[in-house]
Amino acid sequence: MTPEPHSLTGTDDPALGPPPGCPAHNRGPGGLHRLYGPEAEDLASLYETLREEHGPVAPVLLHDDVPMWVVLGHTENLHVVRTPSQYCRDSRIWSPLQEGMVKPDHPLMPHIAWEPICSYAEGDEHLRLRGAVTGAISTIDHRGTRRHINRATQRLVNQFCESGRADLVSDFAEHLPMAVMCEILGMPEEYNDRMVQATRDMLRGTETAIASHGYVLGALQRLTARRRQQPEEDFASQLIGHPARLTDDEVTKHLWVVLMAAYEATVNLIANVLRMVLTDPRFRAQLSGGQMTVPEAVEQSLWDEPPFSTVFAYYAKHDTELGGQRIRKGDGLLFGIAPGNVDPRVRPDLAANMQGNRSHLAFGGGPHECPGQDIARGIADTGVDALLMRLPDVQLDCDEEDLTWTHSIASRHLVELPVYFEPKPPQDIMQKPGHAPVPPQRATWQVGSVQTESSPPVAVAPVVEPQPVAPPPQQPYVPAPEPVRGLSAWQRFLRWWRGY
Repeated sequence: MTPEPHSLTGTDDPALGPPPGCPAHNRGPGGLHRLYGPEAEDLASLYETLREEHGPVAPVLLHDDVPMWVVLGHTENLHVVRTPSQYCRDSRIWSPLQEGMVKPDHPLMPHIAWEPICSYAEGDEHLRLRGAVTGAISTIDHRGTRRHINRATQRLVNQFCESGRADLVSDFAEHLPMAVMCEILGMPEEYNDRMVQATRDMLRGTETAIASHGYVLGALQRLTARRRQQPEEDFASQLIGHPARLTDDEVTKHLWVVLMAAYEATVNLIANVLRMVLTDPRFRAQLSGGQMTVPEAVEQSLWDEPPFSTVFAYYAKHDTELGGQRIRKGDGLLFGIAPGNVDPRVRPDLAANMQGNRSHLAFGGGPHECPGQDIARGIADTGVDALLMRLPDVQLDCDEEDLTWTHSIASRHLVELPVYFEPKPPQDIMQKPGHAPVPPQRATWQVGSVQTESSPPVAVAPVVEPQPVAPPPQQPYVPAPEPVRGLSAWQRFLRWWRGY
């Protein structure tokens, strides 16, 4: 079933394909399923069909009928990412690419093309580049980051809280990660609607994606040049000052990788968690009843709807075997996050609660495991919690069945999440998010005895001469109430730790 040299069926003869009228008639050469086109409109169902037909590793076709393996099993996926002696991320050894089957304008080329960055490097070069990234990440002030998340959430909610309606995808989920990441990287002045829209446009691959790519890259190049001259306490400065001595081009490329990976993953994660909280009665009841925290809801979402469905790609360094399939040197394998997370061998009951279980594949594993996963979790945890504090009565403003997604092999993106709530007044962004009611305002104000023309007449009590008053009967002694104590040292510490 492995290509000879590149066909997963051992032949390219269309005459040997399925006959007309066969259920497999719309498949590709050799009867293989395509991960694009009409057959791939419901990838989740297609992955289950592939699992039934082939087991934990299945042969498929990418665009232009380029052969690829998709790894469906949880154990098999972990083996691929944790065994660098057998599999790597260097697409230059991919047989279809070497043989010219993958054209320069292939739709998936942005995911496939090799770059001199840590995501694709191996050996000492991987250690050098990855060490610079993880070293810079280790210097991030997580308490300060929580403060930025709370303030950014306050600012975003203030923009729609008085209207009583919002789209939590375009008004919140697509903005919060960019605001926080611009702050972390060291370019808060670059955060604006144009930066968000350019990033979304680029990720969608529209006709203006190249121009959008240039806009975002330009901001990162300016940041690199600025921090090379004037380093500060931010991620870019730490990346530049690391002993790995990255060049300006390497710094810019890794700022790009961190921003893009963190942004897209966190946008999808926030949107998925909010949808879950709004539509699943179990989560809403548990959250309001104190039985489930927002971080636990985040982990459940990472199991059920991981931000990335698959990762492109891993490549076999020599002939091997995986999941009962013969894998040849140069074969490509999709790291199947979404199908691996629902592998019936690890999740026989998909309705079961996964609280406390972090063995999902959402952030990968092995040498290329996502180094910024705690940042993504932190933005989602703190941001969703702050939003719910501001809008505790938020409700979905459509039927759940009317929600739509955009699909690709790489991810599943919620298009919009319309909600309604009682209008709320804006809050000071420097304050802890909350929903304390604001006292009603008077239509007119009086100061002392001054009246306006529109004020009602004020009744004046008649003057009464003072009369002698009998002394009151002696009352039993009642001790004075104890003074109200301030916050304890532990409470003050918790407020400091949470970034308020």
